[in-house]
Amino acid sequence: MKSTKVLFVSQEITPYLSDSAMATIGRNLPQGIQEKGKEIRTFMPRYGNINERRNQLHEVIRLSGMNLVISDTDHPLIIKVASIQSARMQVYFIDNEDYFHRKHTLTDDEGNYFSDNDERAIFFARGVLETVKKLRWAPDIIHCHGWFTSFLPILVKKMYKEDPIFAKSKIVYSIYNDDFTPSLNPEMRQKAVMEGITKKDVELLKTPDFPSITKFASSYSDGIIIGSEKINSEVEEYIKTVKKPVLGYHDTDTYIEAFNLFYDQILNGTNDSKSKG
Repeated sequence: MKSTKVLFVSQEITPYLSDSAMATIGRNLPQGIQEKGKEIRTFMPRYGNINERRNQLHEVIRLSGMNLVISDTDHPLIIKVASIQSARMQVYFIDNEDYFHRKHTLTDDEGNYFSDNDERAIFFARGVLETVKKLRWAPDIIHCHGWFTSFLPILVKKMYKEDPIFAKSKIVYSIYNDDFTPSLNPEMRQKAVMEGITKKDVELLKTPDFPSITKFASSYSDGIIIGSEKINSEVEEYIKTVKKPVLGYHDTDTYIEAFNLFYDQILNGTNDSKSKG
């Protein structure tokens, strides 16, 4: 019997970024799922404040070199990789000079969100999927962590739906308390219209604030996980209305086992997880 393949796409992973609840899950969850017998691959953005020398990142030449068109402009895709030896796992990094060579993750020195965070998120999502295609590694589950991964679900369901690598992939989206203000670029909706994606498909992005982007990602996912003890109240109310599996918040002692069972449930097509932990 072949192993289930789980692709983890994370906004943050420790030790590459300072500890947060999301970054810690991004680090420990793939290891825990691998130890339960599933195959894993893990991706995150190569933000400019990640120390490449200390973390021993190196470019994967055979995977790099593609150009992705975002908002009518070509952007070279660079892939880097590092190993977490104690966990026997690798982390792939999506890099690009225009989008990721700055000293911070999502905000500038003054704490303001970068004006191109919408394009950075789209580039990251497409970069992950194009790299997985090059790896010829077809994931059964794609687990997205954080709003920065919010374009993965629609890309898999629309733009890449005919691709044999992703044709059977199920999407799980974890919602965290990573709210942001103000809204992202108002042109985000237009930028999201790509091959296989119509303006109607991205209607929820008309006002690209945190609740709308979270609803947008959730609407194209096959299952939803509450990743933080407290989440945005508008999103919380929305989750109560969705007719798909929802896994409530689990603490650090129980989440790996709970998520593992949830993946199996999604793959088996059952919907008995409207629980709060």
